[in-house]
Amino acid sequence: MIGSVKLKFKTIRSKLIVFLLLATIIPISTTMLVSYYYTSESLKQRIADENMNLLFQGAHNLSALLDNLNRASSNIYTIQTLIQGGYNDMYSESRVYDALRYMTTVVPDVFQVYLYENKNNKATLVTLHTPSRNYNIDVYPALETNEQLLPTHLSHTYGLTSLTANHTPRHVFTFQNQIQKIPSTEVIGYLAIDVDIKAVTNIVHNLYNPGAEKFYIIDHHNQLIYSDDAEQYEQPFAASWYNEGVLASEQMQNYFEADNSLFVYQKIKNNLTDWTLVKEIPISYLTKEAKKAATINMLLLAISLITIIIATIIISIRITSPVRQLTRYMSLIQSGQLNVAIPSVKQHDEISDVINRFREMMNTINNLVLREYQLELSSKNNQLKAMQAQINPHFLNNTLQIIGTLALEQNNTRIYKLLSSLAKMMQYSMHNNNKVVTLNDELDHVKAYLELQKERYENLFSVHFNIDEALLPKPVPKLILQPIVENYFKHGFERNKDNQQLMIQVSALPANMICIKISNNGLPIAPEKLQALHQKLEHTAINLLDQADHDRDEHSINSSIGLNNVLTRLKLLYDNKATLEISNQSDNNGTVVMITFPAQVKLERE
Repeated sequence: MIGSVKLKFKTIRSKLIVFLLLATIIPISTTMLVSYYYTSESLKQRIADENMNLLFQGAHNLSALLDNLNRASSNIYTIQTLIQGGYNDMYSESRVYDALRYMTTVVPDVFQVYLYENKNNKATLVTLHTPSRNYNIDVYPALETNEQLLPTHLSHTYGLTSLTANHTPRHVFTFQNQIQKIPSTEVIGYLAIDVDIKAVTNIVHNLYNPGAEKFYIIDHHNQLIYSDDAEQYEQPFAASWYNEGVLASEQMQNYFEADNSLFVYQKIKNNLTDWTLVKEIPISYLTKEAKKAATINMLLLAISLITIIIATIIISIRITSPVRQLTRYMSLIQSGQLNVAIPSVKQHDEISDVINRFREMMNTINNLVLREYQLELSSKNNQLKAMQAQINPHFLNNTLQIIGTLALEQNNTRIYKLLSSLAKMMQYSMHNNNKVVTLNDELDHVKAYLELQKERYENLFSVHFNIDEALLPKPVPKLILQPIVENYFKHGFERNKDNQQLMIQVSALPANMICIKISNNGLPIAPEKLQALHQKLEHTAINLLDQADHDRDEHSINSSIGLNNVLTRLKLLYDNKATLEISNQSDNNGTVVMITFPAQVKLERE
């Protein structure tokens, strides 16, 4: 087995395949890997630069939002006198409500505003334009810190225990200020503005793709201002990549790779806040386009390999196949099959010359054998004539005439006409001096046969002739039409169907050819039978010598009847220039038989 493998590997075909595959796979694979690496790296750099610009713009928009909050909160000083005096009349309360409501309209997505007045321990909470007040309570503890921005958390009622929440809590971040008695630094109250996280979301959603990327806003206490995952709010943000890549860096913006992701960050540092914007882009998402390019390259590589393999096989076959085919021909001829069809080779090389010379030699041998077959066929025809000569045609004609005379005496012209048709057919068949007749004689014989069939089938069918009269004197082989018409009555005629038609057409074709077309609208031939019939007709010319052997074994007149025998005679008489084709009608209703043969060939008359 190992020796067989080694032997195959030593062949030109195997060496050529291996060489071409190696010469293709190595450079293409190397090019693909280098291209993929370069594309991935350049893509990372380009996307990092684009995202840094994008985050810079996002930081600018967030800073503008916080500046608006700061300006809106300064409106509280318009009612500084009321807060400082601690008034509880309706006018004062209305002024306070108007100032707080103004803050909710200046900045979009403000959820609620909280005001605590130290003078009279009064807390006012305006939630979605709905005011609530409590007296004699302490300030909310978180407001006493110096932090201006609190991280995102769930909204609450700022300790107003007597207040029933009328709104579902939502995630907000808080902007808060201590209200001082200007120009002193005395604290006279506290202000807190809860902003719905949607205000940040509306800005951030333009900075990343929520389905594939992640985005974080983190304050200087490692608390989340924004995240895709709401469960992370109100918990310290802890991630190794953040500590090592962001906190450890003093740069305001940069990018780095960690945990199979590309991180781009932008810091916001001003008098209001100290936030960091971080965008996380998975490497798999980042290199998706590069992977597509790599996939396309792999596909092109596969197509190239398939093409090379096919081309290598084709080239190898074209080189070695003629030699193998010639060996096969020799083996068949050695086994006794002298009629092997050897096609002509059009290439111009030494192997083609050998095959063509061998083909010419076998054609010469087959022609000699074919002549012997024709002599044998002629001898057989003479034997048939001797058998038919035993019947006295004059006696048969006289007998038919006597019967016809009696039919006329009985005024039965139909019987007389049928007897005349039968007499014509017998006379046409028995006079075998000629194996070639005129087309007109052959058609008359078919018409006589059809007259008898009309009587047999009680005129259930009609016959139409379309004959080119210029072709009527042309010589044609004897008895080539009746077997075809007879097949129609044997296999295609339907007794229970009316309006059955038989059409016989004779026309001239280019190149001095005659075409006889016999069609009907009867039963079609079953597909499997039609295929078998085609195969038999196709091999008729090839198997003429085998047919000669068959004829020598079959001493029967019926062996000359049928499509195959008609085609055999045509091939012999016209030197393989005649054809016979059979097919079903296009509407699968009936069959068509078409015969073509030369019009100017001088046939031998005996």
